[in-house]
Amino acid sequence: MQIFGVDIGGSGIKGAPVDLDEGDLVQERHKVLTPQPATPDGVADGVRQVVGHFGWTGPVGLTFPGVVTGGATVRTAANVDKSWVDTDARALFSERLGGLPVTVVNDADAAGVAEMRFGAGRGRKGTVILLTFGTGIGSAVFVDGALVPNTELGHLELNGHEAEKRASSKAKEDQGLSWDRWARRVQKYLAHVEMLFSPELFIIGGGVSRKAHRFLPLIEGVEAEIVPAQLQNNAGIVGAAMHAAEHG
Repeated sequence: MQIFGVDIGGSGIKGAPVDLDEGDLVQERHKVLTPQPATPDGVADGVRQVVGHFGWTGPVGLTFPGVVTGGATVRTAANVDKSWVDTDARALFSERLGGLPVTVVNDADAAGVAEMRFGAGRGRKGTVILLTFGTGIGSAVFVDGALVPNTELGHLELNGHEAEKRASSKAKEDQGLSWDRWARRVQKYLAHVEMLFSPELFIIGGGVSRKAHRFLPLIEGVEAEIVPAQLQNNAGIVGAAMHAAEHG
C-alpha cells in the first residue's frame, strides 16, 4: 500500500510516496524551502509544489511543527508564523491540493511512530522518547508502544532558556558551536528529560541524526540508552503516511 507523506519543517518541506509495508520511500523525496515568513498560505503553496512534483492524486499525510488537536487544528507555532494558531490545517491543505483527502499530525509524533514501527524503537517496551533536533527540538513519548501525543519537550526550560534555543541543531549552526560544545548542551538537556520521565531509550532524530557519530559518543552521565534514528530524516514522511492510512 502506498500513501504520500509530507514533512513540514521550519526550514524545508519534503515529501514522497511511501510503501507502508516496508516503511520506506518509493521514490526519492522532493524538497522545497519553507517560505519566510512561514504563513499558512505560503506553506500550503509549498506543499502543493511537493505533491504536484509527483503528480500524486491519492491520500496525503502531512506533519506540522506544532501541536495539532482533533486531527486538524493548529494550537502552537513556535518555528512557523504565529498566524497558524487556530488554523484548520486539514481544510487548508485539502483545499490547496484540489480536494485530496488529507490528515495532519505533529511532526515529531509522526517521526516517532515511524521509528517505533520500522526503526530504532521496534519491539521496545517501557518508556521510549524520540527527540528530533532541527530548527527546534521535537519530541514523541511512547509508553509500551503507545504514543502520548503533542508533548513538545523542546520547550522545557533549561538553565533559564527554552531548551530548543540552546540545544537544537539550528542553535549549533547559528552560534557556531563545535560538536563538543553542542554535545555538552544536548547532554544537559537529555539529563533533564531523563530526570522527568526516566525513559529506557532515547532515539535521536532530525537531520543531525546522519552525523550521530560526531556527537553521541561525547554524551556522558545519561543512564538511558541513546541511539540514532534508523529512518533518519525520512521518519517524518513515513510517519505522516502511516497516520493517513490509520486516520484518513
